[in-house]
Amino acid sequence: RHDRRDATVLAAIADELYKSGVTLIDSTTHIPEHLAQSGTLGTVQPSTMQAADIAFGWPLLTQSASLHIGQCIAVRNGDVLAVEAIEGTEALIARAGSLCKKNGWTLLKTAADDHDMRADVPSIGVKTISQVAAAGCTCIAVGSGRVILLDAPAVIHAANSAGVALVGVEETRA
Repeated sequence: RHDRRDATVLAAIADELYKSGVTLIDSTTHIPEHLAQSGTLGTVQPSTMQAADIAFGWPLLTQSASLHIGQCIAVRNGDVLAVEAIEGTEALIARAGSLCKKNGWTLLKTAADDHDMRADVPSIGVKTISQVAAAGCTCIAVGSGRVILLDAPAVIHAANSAGVALVGVEETRA
């Protein structure tokens, strides 16, 4: 069976372009100001429970990403609510919200260590903030330097306005 995952297909396209003299670069090269930084990114601080959920969920997320299952998970009180797969982040947000709309939950998102940053870099935008807030999410943790904030000032403002803590997690690379 041929590997038809999006990362494989995109890498094959990049390789073919390279053979034709076109070199694709890391898509984040010229937008460092839009990559998530470490620490609390807005004015809403994560609660003790949210910090514990980030600590609990981060190793699970990085394993899921490294296995190329998905770049996003949702957790609450040490329970995994949802894991992103082929259906994408929007479906994960809807599913987690349907399971836990009232008492808050945490969304975690990052790229795998071996992710080809030329394409399909994980990102969140103002629309993501609106979706998670409507679904009852109260905290988003993203990989520092690994997730694009589409119009970072607007994303941070939207998170602040929605009461959603936005946290950049520093990742140690082997």
